[in-house]
Amino acid sequence: MTKTVKEHLVKSLASGQFISGQLLGEQLGISRTAIAKHIKVLTEIGLDIYSVTGKGYKLAQPLYLLEKEKIISLLADETNPQAEKQSDLPLIEVHSLIDSTNDYLMRRLPNQVTSGQVCLAEYQSAGRGRRGRQWISPFGSQIYLSMYWYLEQGLSGAMGLSLLTALAVSDAVKAHSNVQVQLKWPNDIYLDGVKLAGILIDLEGQALEPSHCVIGIGLNLHMPVDAGKLIEQKWTDLQSHSKVKIDRNGLSAQLISCLRKRLQQHQQVGLVPMLEEWHAHDAFLNKRVKLITGERVTHGICRGVNNQGALLLEVDGQVKPVYGGEVSLRMDE
Repeated sequence: MTKTVKEHLVKSLASGQFISGQLLGEQLGISRTAIAKHIKVLTEIGLDIYSVTGKGYKLAQPLYLLEKEKIISLLADETNPQAEKQSDLPLIEVHSLIDSTNDYLMRRLPNQVTSGQVCLAEYQSAGRGRRGRQWISPFGSQIYLSMYWYLEQGLSGAMGLSLLTALAVSDAVKAHSNVQVQLKWPNDIYLDGVKLAGILIDLEGQALEPSHCVIGIGLNLHMPVDAGKLIEQKWTDLQSHSKVKIDRNGLSAQLISCLRKRLQQHQQVGLVPMLEEWHAHDAFLNKRVKLITGERVTHGICRGVNNQGALLLEVDGQVKPVYGGEVSLRMDE
């Protein structure tokens, strides 16, 4: 499916009203049979479209699409338009269909990106979670956001990035919907004990030379039933817990603003001033946990995180730091 055909169909259906296959075919200069094939592809990427003879096609629920100009406008308001010029705002791209927002920015390193640049997408065909897992990315119902950030002091400046990113997600969700999330080391956001959002950080560079990172956030807003069945672990979405209607453009602007503020804070004063906030919302603090590393399982008590963002795990009365990597932290039930 060409991008222009797909985008035209999505925008035509977004209102949730019926539109005839014949009219769509006339608008695009293709046959009704071709329209039917394109509609089938859209259903395969998570859109709930049904057809009624004599009426045409209709979305089960209206779509509230991401709008770049609206996000930029909201971001300008958030950052005080008197103090910040439009040129000072980050470069923002919104894509209908992409393989992965993180991969898109990583491919543009180092010369085709600027620090703070953001990529958002309605749908990811190859969204990634940690440890090579697929990130289920149904069309138009969640937030898939990646930001590029320049690490002037090298990869050593990446310590604690997943923690400050989780705090930024917490800041944005609280500001937008008045819902308080919990944080789980190293890079998950929980709500009522199950996963609401995940963070994926890709790094490129040397330990002591200027380096690059791309921070990806996947946030469940309104999970379609069929897409939810594909997720292997327990999950929830924000709309289920929020009394206010979630505005994807508004929350996207909040996420960008909060993430930039946390990154700038980290750049200036490091992670230490944020640790008290982290511990206040740590889902596993002082609870019995198990740490899974490959086939190995270590049982202990979570004692929070240290100044480098490492997990503090108490085992047999001894507290030792555990740094990131191919590890998973679970409640020990």
